[in-house]
Amino acid sequence: QVQLAESGGGLVQAGGSLRLSCAASGRAFRSFAMGWFRQAPGKEREFVAAISRSGSRTYYADSVKGRFTISRDNARNTVSLRMNNVKVEDTAVYYCAADLEDRTWLGDHADDYDYWGQGTQVTVSS
Repeated sequence: QVQLAESGGGLVQAGGSLRLSCAASGRAFRSFAMGWFRQAPGKEREFVAAISRSGSRTYYADSVKGRFTISRDNARNTVSLRMNNVKVEDTAVYYCAADLEDRTWLGDHADDYDYWGQGTQVTVSS
């Protein structure tokens, strides 16, 4: 079992920045890849970013590439998402997720992930 808890969401103006964090517990954090997804009202959950077990590889959705940065601290069992130059369309509930499968690639589908946090709301105002 893996427990995930997101924090850091809130209200931010367009063009501003926000940092989301996800704390993991229950299993060796360094043994699984991590991802961030988001879901806006009336829309399907979509991939945002992923990071490998060691943190050496990252992968981003085109919509956030160059603005968001995913990172992890295996000593503290945390993964973060730094969001810069946010846009109104970034408004969503953001979820962190753990992929326990031993893959050579980083998953970008919700089905690739085994455990999910409860989510944190990010609202970007114009």
